[in-house]
Amino acid sequence: MELTRLTLKEANQGLSTKQFSCRELIQASIDRINSTDSKINAIITKTDSNALDQADKLDQLIMKGHKPTALEGVPVGLKDNLVTQGIKTTAGSKILEPYVPPYTATAVEKLNKAGAITIGKTNCDEFGMGASGENSSYKPTKNPWDLKRVPGGSSSGSAAAVSSGQCLFALGTDTGGSVRQPASFCNLVGLKPTYGRISRYGVIALASSLDQVGVLSRTVDDAAAILQCIAGHDKKDSTSLRKAVPNYTKEITDVSPKLKIGVPKEFFIDGMDKGVEELIKDVIQFYSDSGHEVTEISLPHTAEALAVYYLILTAEASSNLARYDGVRFGLSRDDKAKSLIDFYRQTRAAGFGPEVKRRIMLGTYALSSGYYEAYYLKAQKVRTLIIDDYQKAFKKVDCLITPTAPTPAFKLGEKYEDPLTMYLSDIFTVSANIAGLPAISVPAGLSQGLPVGMQIMGQHYQELQILQLAHLYQQKTKWQKQYPKL
Repeated sequence: MELTRLTLKEANQGLSTKQFSCRELIQASIDRINSTDSKINAIITKTDSNALDQADKLDQLIMKGHKPTALEGVPVGLKDNLVTQGIKTTAGSKILEPYVPPYTATAVEKLNKAGAITIGKTNCDEFGMGASGENSSYKPTKNPWDLKRVPGGSSSGSAAAVSSGQCLFALGTDTGGSVRQPASFCNLVGLKPTYGRISRYGVIALASSLDQVGVLSRTVDDAAAILQCIAGHDKKDSTSLRKAVPNYTKEITDVSPKLKIGVPKEFFIDGMDKGVEELIKDVIQFYSDSGHEVTEISLPHTAEALAVYYLILTAEASSNLARYDGVRFGLSRDDKAKSLIDFYRQTRAAGFGPEVKRRIMLGTYALSSGYYEAYYLKAQKVRTLIIDDYQKAFKKVDCLITPTAPTPAFKLGEKYEDPLTMYLSDIFTVSANIAGLPAISVPAGLSQGLPVGMQIMGQHYQELQILQLAHLYQQKTKWQKQYPKL
C-alpha cells in the first residue's frame, strides 16, 4: 500500500483498522518530502518533530480503542500565507522571513481541532502575487509532472506537495484562481468556495475583497470532507457568512437527475490549446449524455474581467502591504537611515520582490488623486456589470462549465519576463473571485502529456451543487488516478 497516495477515506480506514499506524503515515510523508523536495521546492518550513509527536499521541489513543475521525492523523500542507502560532510564516517573502505569528488562522485552527497533522508550510508566490510559483522569494516551485514546467500559482507549493505525495491534502488561497489553476496544472481538485464561506481570519491579506481560503486534494470526496471541517461563520471575520453549512459529505452523491448547465461562449478563445478545448468539449458531452441540459450562454463583460481584477487587486494590495514597514514585525533594515521615510524605503526595497513592487506601484497609481475615478472607481463599476452578467445567467442555468486555464502548464521562465502574458493565465478564473462565486477545478484528462482541468462555477452558496456535479464526473472518469512519475 502506497501511503502517500491515499484518499482521506482510505487513510481513515487504514488507521481505524490498524493496517498502519499514524506514525507510519506521517513518516511516509516526511520521507517523501526528503526524497522529492530538492527537485520541486514545495516546502518552505518543515514541521517533522511536531508532526511525529502528534502522530504518536493519536496512535496511543487508537490502541486504547479510539476511532479516528475523517481528518484525524492525516498529513496536510499549509500555504505559507496562513498564519500558524509558533511556526514561521513568510507568505513567500523575505520581508516576513523572521516572522513567527502569535496566533493561528481560523481555517487552520479548525483543521487542528479535527486532528489533521501539519507536515509543513508550503511555498507560494510572494504574498500570493503570481500565476506560476516563480515569484517566491525563496525558490521557484516546479511541477511534479514535468520539472521544467510551472505548477501554477500562487498556491504552487500546496499543489506540488499534494501532487507529488508529500501530503494527502493542502490548504491554499484563491484570489483570482490561485487554487484552481495550480489544481489544473497538477491533476488535482481545487475548490474555491463562495466568498465568506471560510473565514479569512489569519490569512495574510493580498486583496481583501477577492481573497478566499481554498482546498487542494486528489478527489472531490476529499474536498467535500475538508470543506465540511473548515467552513462556517467566524466572529473574528466580519465578512464570513452567517449561513448554515450543508452536509457536503453526506449529500455529495445526491445530484439532481437533470440540471441546466451553461457553457459561456466567451470562455472559448483564440489561442486556447487545442487539447484543452477538445477535453472540455468531452466534459460537456459527458454531462449531456448523463441527462443534463447543456446550453450555450453569454457573459458579455468577460473580456473586461482581467483588467477589472488587476486594478482592484493592485489597489487593495498597495493598501494591505503598507503595514510592512520594518517597524512592527518582519524584516527591519537600518543602513544608517537618514529619516523614517528612508528607513521604510530601505526595508521595503530589500524585503519585497519585483512583482510585489510592480503591483504596489500600479495600485498606488490607480488610487492616487486624479486617477482614482478613471481607474479604481471605473473598475468597481464594471465589477458590478460582471456580477450582473452572472446573476442574469443563473436565472437561465444552474451552473457553468468552462476550462480552468487556456493551456496546460507552461515552461519555467516562459512568461516570467512578460507580466501581461503571465496575467492572461488567470483569464478563466478571475471572474469567480470578482463575483464571489464558488468554483471547482477537476482533472479532465491530459494534453501533451500534461494535466488539464475543467471548471464548474455555481451560484452563491451552492458549493454542494458543484461538488455533486464534479463528483459525478470524477466517479466515471478516474483521471485523478493518474500520478506524476517523480
